[in-house]
Amino acid sequence: MPESMLLAAAAGVVAGALAVGVVLLLRRIVGSSKELGTDVEQATYQTLHLASRAAKHLRGGIDEVDAVRAVRYLRALLGSETLALVDRSGGVVVEGEDAVRAVAGRLAAEASASGRSQVQRRIPLGDRETDAVAAPIRAGGRAVGAIVAFGAPVRAGLVRATGEVADWVAAQVELGELDASRAALAEAEVRALRAQISPHFIYNSLNAIASFINTDPAQARELVLEFADFTRYSFRRHGDFTTVAEELRSIDSYLRLERARFGDRLRVTLQIAPEVLSTVVPFLSIQPLVENAVRHGLESKEGGGRITITASDLGAFAEISVEDDGVGIDPERLETVLAGGAPGEHVGLRNVDARLRQVYGEEHGLVVETNVGAGTLVRMRVPKSQPGRVAASADASRSPGANRSPGGRLER
Repeated sequence: MPESMLLAAAAGVVAGALAVGVVLLLRRIVGSSKELGTDVEQATYQTLHLASRAAKHLRGGIDEVDAVRAVRYLRALLGSETLALVDRSGGVVVEGEDAVRAVAGRLAAEASASGRSQVQRRIPLGDRETDAVAAPIRAGGRAVGAIVAFGAPVRAGLVRATGEVADWVAAQVELGELDASRAALAEAEVRALRAQISPHFIYNSLNAIASFINTDPAQARELVLEFADFTRYSFRRHGDFTTVAEELRSIDSYLRLERARFGDRLRVTLQIAPEVLSTVVPFLSIQPLVENAVRHGLESKEGGGRITITASDLGAFAEISVEDDGVGIDPERLETVLAGGAPGEHVGLRNVDARLRQVYGEEHGLVVETNVGAGTLVRMRVPKSQPGRVAASADASRSPGANRSPGGRLER
């Protein structure tokens, strides 16, 4: 075969291979676009994605630093040339052409005052003109700012869309305020727990300490140190969270003070898995359960009884339980107590249940098994991994006896 024919054949093979490659590539591109969905589905995804990214920066309010980050997503959401977010004090954040800042502030003030969207056309902007629409942001019945979108021209669709986005931003601000209110409520409940600890327990503890001053001064001194440790922990003013280890140290001080009053009538068993000691829990969430067992379970039982405190490792969760063999509670009465219908009764139990539900969700409330004369078992389950939650360190100035690390099994 002549050389020219061989070269022609080789070129044909190469061209054919390239053609097949192009076809396969086009098929892959078409297949990939189908996997992403139709144009409508892609547009829906993009809208939801932008809204999700903006939402996390709006919960603190539009006058916060995070609002600067939200503006870029709001601008993309509306597809406007320039977007301005104006807070209630007149502060303006602009994404796009900064020359519109003064116009945005004026239009936002007019929209906030009237409560309606404002449109202005033919706004001079350097060597060209643009239009703008301003929509008020109203949260909780009050004006908290406005959104101003710029485009040439501003059509009816952008006017409606800007109003809808302003309403959505208002909803995010209201959700942020609700979160802040819930956090304030949780702090108020912690203060309530501190308040209910003070009168009953402090009076009994001081009486117990006084009874040892003349007969056993060394014991009285130890009890004073335990009392100091317990009150220092209970009345500290920082941190909504602590660790199981810190809570158990506080419980140890509490039980030593109660043992001074009950003597051999109060017996305690601890069964603690070392793996759960570092688990973060709400501050004062275990101690009130132990105090409830002492006050309402064993105090009125002839001959006293036993309290068993267990902390178990359940993989992703830590389960803490407090069980007593005391007088128990009528289940119907307990249901009323947890629902808040019996003020003054088992307030510690009720507050802990409410705080657990508030922090971790409704499925993480207390589980209580009890009946009259059958004792009481209270269980709480918390996730061992809690990103973003940090336990505040307890005061390092402890008495030497308070540095014990709870773990394993202890019976006394």
